[in-house]
Amino acid sequence: MPWKNQGGGPWGSGPKGPWGSGPQSVGPRPPDLEDLLRRGQDRLQQLLPGGHFSGMGIALVLIGALAIWGLSGFFRVQSEELGVVLRFGKHVRTVQPGLNYHLPYPIETVLLPKALRVSTISIGMTLIDDPARRGRTMRDVPEESLMLTGDENIVDVDFTVLWRIKPDGVGDYLFNIQNPEGTVKAVAESAMREAVGKANIQPILTGARTTTEANVQELMQKTLDSYGSGVLVQQVQMQKVDPPAQVIDSFRDVQAARADLERLQNEAQTYANRVVPDARGRAAQILQVAEGYQQQAIAEAKGQSARFLKVYDEYKKAPDVTRQRIYLETMERVLGGSEKLVYDGGGSQSIVPYLPLSELTPKRPPAPATTGQPQQGGGTR
Repeated sequence: MPWKNQGGGPWGSGPKGPWGSGPQSVGPRPPDLEDLLRRGQDRLQQLLPGGHFSGMGIALVLIGALAIWGLSGFFRVQSEELGVVLRFGKHVRTVQPGLNYHLPYPIETVLLPKALRVSTISIGMTLIDDPARRGRTMRDVPEESLMLTGDENIVDVDFTVLWRIKPDGVGDYLFNIQNPEGTVKAVAESAMREAVGKANIQPILTGARTTTEANVQELMQKTLDSYGSGVLVQQVQMQKVDPPAQVIDSFRDVQAARADLERLQNEAQTYANRVVPDARGRAAQILQVAEGYQQQAIAEAKGQSARFLKVYDEYKKAPDVTRQRIYLETMERVLGGSEKLVYDGGGSQSIVPYLPLSELTPKRPPAPATTGQPQQGGGTR
């Protein structure tokens, strides 16, 4: 009895399955069994005598159909993909890149997410087609990049996020979140706004970028893990951090003034480091000279006092002799360097030098002056 086409295969038409639909692509679509059976039936009717099937012909058709159905389970996983095999819609295993096999549809199907590829998401900027330049150009997205800092300033932050699927989280990635890329972007923007909102504008613009990037990455990973997303955040990179365009010129003037202030402070500190030690050295030297003079004056005063006491003791023993001796020593000290003339003691008409002692004595060159010592000079007395 010939096999008439009733609009369905031996198992019924069945559901069409998810081929080409959903967020992820699937393996190659199996051939239409009804169409294959119809074509095989037509050819066998042409080949077999009588123009109708025999029992052997039906068996051959069934065997051929089963063979084709079984071979439809082979599929290839590309280098950036992982194969997620579903059995009646339930995740049963994950296969690596290469040629693999699963039970034919409708028993098992396969999803092929790009699980080994590192994806990039940009926040605060987007690529648009530029016909004038015959290419694509970057455009700012202020509604994403303008953020409020902890000190109530506004800052324009453009950053990118590098992310991928966790090797052991492919199932979570496929079944726990509906729009993975949109979810990662929303979490990244929220985490950056939270990190910026806790900091002041000055550290963000200068030296706190690395700390901010690390904080945003940690917060993103914690949030995505709480969603069970199966996403791994590899890196957060801040591309541009500036004040809003409306005030950027004024802000740059403030930054230049702050830089000048720091430069002048550094120069003043350098001058102080050079002058203060020199002043301290000179002050220490003056103190040492004063202490030396103090000790010298005290020693001289003590010496004169001791000498006076000794002279006084001698004076008490022999006043006349001591008085004469003091007089002679004083005259010797006073007249020792003076020009000396001898007079005979007569009147003004009889003043005749007795002996020109100053001419007979060779003149000695004057001794060099000593600092702090009065120079003795001679004169006619």
